[in-house]
Amino acid sequence: MTMKLFDWKRRQADESALNDAESTVFTLDNLKPAPGSRKRFERKGRGIAAGQGATCGFGMRGQKSRSGRPTRAGFEGGQQPLYRRLPKFVGKPTGPGHKKTTYNLIKLDELNALTSGDIANYSSLLEGGHITKSSSKLPHKIVVGKGDFTAEGITVQAHAITGKAREIIEAKGGKVEILSPTTGEIVTAE
Repeated sequence: MTMKLFDWKRRQADESALNDAESTVFTLDNLKPAPGSRKRFERKGRGIAAGQGATCGFGMRGQKSRSGRPTRAGFEGGQQPLYRRLPKFVGKPTGPGHKKTTYNLIKLDELNALTSGDIANYSSLLEGGHITKSSSKLPHKIVVGKGDFTAEGITVQAHAITGKAREIIEAKGGKVEILSPTTGEIVTAE
């Protein structure tokens, strides 16, 4: 395998060993970038000889030649910007006053150690050592994990639950109780 070297700094280098693909083992100490892919940085504002002296390629006058950011992100000179031309997704409101609810997730396989008749909520799971303490005081949501759910006949209390997790719990003879995020009282019991 032979290759033509375009990088002037490497034209004189003896790289016949590297060009032998059958016997060369590439390691971290003999890796090199492709010839011509690495380019010296441009020294701007360092005089005429630098090639980008004085105005550094920004021209003499106008808003875009001044210091600081010339315009805000997305500004198109007064034209209707792209983020306002595109249609919005129905059911996904944006802007101030709209936010996504974030939950601390509890996976179904973390409930496997419980026996029939037990109540599974955050405090009981934490005392039993089945889950670790969460760093934030967010509401808790039961989701389907990667492992299988084997506990039968338990009562699960959480602030939210996914539809699939509810089906799996109820199929094993369990019961789901939804808690209020503010008071912690049982809102609905099914």
